[in-house]
Amino acid sequence: MNITSSRKFPKVKRDSFTLVELLVVISIIGLLAGLGLPAINGGIQAGRKAEVAGMAESIKTAVNAFYAEYSTYPTNSSGTTFSNTSLEFLGIMSTTTNTNGGNCRGIAFLEVPPKFTNANGIVTPRGFSTNTNNTFFILIDTGGLGFVNPKLVSDTLTNTNGASSVAVWVLDPKDTKGQKAVGTFR
Repeated sequence: MNITSSRKFPKVKRDSFTLVELLVVISIIGLLAGLGLPAINGGIQAGRKAEVAGMAESIKTAVNAFYAEYSTYPTNSSGTTFSNTSLEFLGIMSTTTNTNGGNCRGIAFLEVPPKFTNANGIVTPRGFSTNTNNTFFILIDTGGLGFVNPKLVSDTLTNTNGASSVAVWVLDPKDTKGQKAVGTFR
């Protein structure tokens, strides 16, 4: 006996993706994102370090320009050279209206972007360090020795006797021992 039906079945349309295909694509995208995000975060942190190192170089150049103009290094109100980028340092080096503190000609030696300043003076930008904005350390060779020793200011550093008249740095926030610095020693 042969049973035939006059009813025809519709052809299956293949215009959409199956659930399995969608899940495979989503898992591949998730895997690629998981591999790429750490590299992106590392690049962002390296960019922040480069930005801070550039600011340290600008501060060093400004201190040397001050010395070239006045034949002396900038000093604070008590007459000693600066050991960090305090608000008083910022006032002497970056404004043309403050003629106190040795900048009697009112020359702006340093132009500081707003993200590098707060009530403490010149600091690291937000995001460089997790807990706070840190001021930069400054070490000036006032004795004419031809080198500076950053260990005199921060004894945990591994950098010693940099052949320079001025060194400017900030401690690396990723270094838990406080031995690495971001800045300029040459």
